[in-house]
Amino acid sequence: MTTNVQELKDFLRDTGPVALVEVAATKGSTPRETGAYMLVSRAAIHGTIGGGQLEYMAIDKARQVLRSQAVERIDVREVCATLDIPLGPEIGQCCGGRVEVAIRPVDAAVAAGLIAAAERQEQRLPHLYIFGGGHVGKALAAAVALLPVHAVVVETRAEELEGMPTGVQTRLTPMPEAAVREAPAGSAFAVLTHDHALDFLIVAEALKRSDTAYVGMIGSRTKKATFRSWFLKTAGGTEAEFARLVSPIGGEAVKDKRPPVIAALAAAEMMTALALHEVRAASEVVEAGR
Repeated sequence: MTTNVQELKDFLRDTGPVALVEVAATKGSTPRETGAYMLVSRAAIHGTIGGGQLEYMAIDKARQVLRSQAVERIDVREVCATLDIPLGPEIGQCCGGRVEVAIRPVDAAVAAGLIAAAERQEQRLPHLYIFGGGHVGKALAAAVALLPVHAVVVETRAEELEGMPTGVQTRLTPMPEAAVREAPAGSAFAVLTHDHALDFLIVAEALKRSDTAYVGMIGSRTKKATFRSWFLKTAGGTEAEFARLVSPIGGEAVKDKRPPVIAALAAAEMMTALALHEVRAASEVVEAGR
């Protein structure tokens, strides 16, 4: 993805006076969680607290704060305004919950804190590896480029790495399976190279790891059956390991085989797997602490 940290730095540097609009408390069904925030300048915004009339009201109030700041000294350490907004028909929203929003101007210290928090969050993003930069690989890279992941396309052919979306890392290597071994725990792997034998080698390497969030391989049921036979008889794999393989990627409910469609389905499948892996990992930490 295009780094959120750099976008945040650019906004804070280039847009003049800025107000921080933060969800301070929630009750019931709401569009964003406590702690979600956006930045508002006199002419632009960065981020979102959920859109709709709630956001319009918060933006308007934030700009009132900025206008007040221009004519009187405001202590940015204090919240300058709060909004307690029921998300009902009176504002044209039907979430049914309630949101409390806190608004204050941003000074150098607040800006530094926001940047530091964004850097920590970016460091924790999961890694998503795409093996193969062909038609589906490029489409998948484009599909995940804006998602909150560190996306890496791994290829053996230099020409297939040309034209990848901004924010997607590329890695040219004669041994793509090495990227599997070097990947952080909790990574997702989508394997869709130009060579079935290479696909098999990469997938086998990924299935040896027990700490992956997702291992997927493009192809048909026949390809999956062929891989299973090779994996169990030649590669030393087990049925339990093979059971973790997702193939074909993107599922079989939609029969459309155009690369952008496969990519959209696979991206959703991988993000779901990454989210579930994060939940399981958090639960294991809690259990270990008991």
